Amino acid sequence: MILYIAEKPSLGRAIADVLPKPHKKGDGHIIAGNGDCVSWCIGHLLEQAEPDAYDPEFKSWKFEHLPIVPDSWKMKAKPKTRSQLTILKGLIKQASQLVNAGDPDREGQLLVDEVIAHFGVKGDKLHQTKRLLISDLNPQAVKRALGQMRSNREFIPLSTSALARSRADWLYGLNMTRAYTIQGRKVGYQGVLSVGRVQTPLLGLVVRRDEEIANFVSKPFFEVLANLSTEHNEHFKAKWQPSEACQAYMDEEGRVLSKGLAQNVVGRITEQPACVVGLDSKDKKQNQPLPYNLSSLQIDAAKRFGMSAKEVLDTCQALYEKYKLITYPRSDSRYLPIEQFSMAPSVIKAVLSGASELVIGPEQPDSKIKSKAWNDKKVDAHHAIIPTEKTANLAGLTPRERQIYLQLARQYLAQFYSPYQYHETLVEVEIAGGKFKTKAKQDKSLGWKQLFAKKGEKLEEKGSAVGDSSDDDLDALQKLPQLKKGQALHSGQGELIEKQTQAPKHFTDATLLGAMTGINRYVTDPEIRKILKDTDGLGTEATRAGIIELLFKRNYLSRSGKSIVATDVGKGLINSLPMSATTPDMTALWESNLDAISRKEAKYINFMSPLVDSLAQLITQAGAQLPTSLQGIKAPKSNFKKRAYSRKKTTKSAAKPSGRRATKVS
Repeated sequence: MILYIAEKPSLGRAIADVLPKPHKKGDGHIIAGNGDCVSWCIGHLLEQAEPDAYDPEFKSWKFEHLPIVPDSWKMKAKPKTRSQLTILKGLIKQASQLVNAGDPDREGQLLVDEVIAHFGVKGDKLHQTKRLLISDLNPQAVKRALGQMRSNREFIPLSTSALARSRADWLYGLNMTRAYTIQGRKVGYQGVLSVGRVQTPLLGLVVRRDEEIANFVSKPFFEVLANLSTEHNEHFKAKWQPSEACQAYMDEEGRVLSKGLAQNVVGRITEQPACVVGLDSKDKKQNQPLPYNLSSLQIDAAKRFGMSAKEVLDTCQALYEKYKLITYPRSDSRYLPIEQFSMAPSVIKAVLSGASELVIGPEQPDSKIKSKAWNDKKVDAHHAIIPTEKTANLAGLTPRERQIYLQLARQYLAQFYSPYQYHETLVEVEIAGGKFKTKAKQDKSLGWKQLFAKKGEKLEEKGSAVGDSSDDDLDALQKLPQLKKGQALHSGQGELIEKQTQAPKHFTDATLLGAMTGINRYVTDPEIRKILKDTDGLGTEATRAGIIELLFKRNYLSRSGKSIVATDVGKGLINSLPMSATTPDMTALWESNLDAISRKEAKYINFMSPLVDSLAQLITQAGAQLPTSLQGIKAPKSNFKKRAYSRKKTTKSAAKPSGRRATKVS
């Protein structure tokens, strides 16, 4: 008997639907007509054991116990799903071959692997275990996946990576939470102070942004525009580019702070001859935007629809499991396997049959166009989130489901339009020894951009000119006149533009997710920043929404309109912790190392051992000072569900940590 172990019942039913009939439904499993069996987990059936499973003394929260570091790690059955674990135990024993059908990510890999390991599967049975990767629950897609099963051994590094993450989070979160909760009680804070290797640096980003805004002092800065004309009385504007000699009067952002200097420039360029000293005019193109992964979809949905990260994820799960309209949603990839290119005509047909409104003009998607999204080298266990070959009944979807489906479908259709083409002209003008610049862009062919045009808009050969400023000061200009290098111009009355520096904006759902996915921008250590790639992030696609929601649940964050701000408790916690615990440097490096483990470029022990050493130092540091920033702050009535990290009865003892371990790391 082949036993397929799915991550959840919906996936198990999708597998069973394509196996030989008749089916016999049992308790927690389905037997196919050929005798093979499908069963499932219900999320994680196993969880890390509580500290008191290693030593009964650990049930009390005492500083001298810390850090608690297990040697031989123990797992325990989750009480609510214990019966399903028991069912799997019997089925695994009966099976001649096992198939890991967890979701196609590192968590899905571990979720099933840990069950197989828990029941001691060894030898040939373990060696011959297969891996089934399903990213589309429609029958034809499941059949294709069954014909492409791989050895589960190929995914050992992925499982090891997930295991290292799980154990590291337990070690760091449990020990730091206990340490700071115990210390917090000494200054009168009676709640649990939850510390985590991802949630706390994320909270730190928000706290520091709030403090930066609170302490911000606006200051004026100045820009100069030249009003230029040709001999044929054609007009355009260009913006002054301060020289190195002006740096003493500029801030770190390159803005001129001296009004006198700017006024002097205005006087010098008014009614003066000018000359075109630089002209770069060329045709350019912008390739199709890549299909979505979860984070990029969450960011766009937050901007466009005001949806939270969790709302987007929950909506995607419904579209994937309930309606089977999209592929696996917890993907971190924005690329597609080349073999799926042959399916494009049927996917396009399904999309247009259910959502013809996406194509506004006469130009239809061309399934022969192959964008850069089709790249096997950038696809492993899962690919970008795209529509399936099933036609959507938009009337049967909720408004949110409809919005997300259309957003995903539009991004997919964009792959089958030509690149956006435009003509760009960069102009540099010299006036009285000073440099002035402007640029203009003229559409030639919208290509994929026509999918994103508002209803009723038409493609026109329109032009615009803008200066080199982020706020597009010169947006109202007409297209540039015909110019050539060396051409004489006239500079009329110069313009002095006075502006005020603006405080940074509070985080929103979109910008906070953007910070998590591009965390290297917030890394303070330049050496770590060099190590990290652009794709490294804080948390994973599957966990980011939950981490943000957790900070709200624990009353560390709150909403003010669209803004996300830190509460007094959140600020107090961050200001009580060492900087290393509140910045993303450490956890971003963790994510990089975990990714390296999954790619066979690093080893588990080389990740865990330094972690244990640094944890001991952090606990010592926690015991050396009191979290005075929490004095006078009242704990919320309910911090979070009381589990291993919740506050239990503590003593006032605060001896230096002895490094109490259950045993050694393995």
